[in-house]
Amino acid sequence: MTKADIVNEIAKNTGIDKVTVLTTVEAFMETVKDSLSKNDNVYLRGFGSFVIKQRAEKTARNISKNTTIIIPAHNIPSFKPAKTFVSVVK
Repeated sequence: MTKADIVNEIAKNTGIDKVTVLTTVEAFMETVKDSLSKNDNVYLRGFGSFVIKQRAEKTARNISKNTTIIIPAHNIPSFKPAKTFVSVVK
């Protein structure tokens, strides 16, 4: 399902015009991105959580050049679904 499909489905189910729904969906996604960029997690009860995970520094190998490189510690966004979400998908 794409963003356009989501917008069409919400517009059809609520009767709100597609332009308003698209603006709302994009504002939601932008708000989640802004919060995560500030290291603030986003919790949506009954749906799930958008959280920042810390990845430790690690050593990796560049096989083509046969060299060792250091990958610095970094943050990565992830989504953890709520138990009710998981039970519906099963």
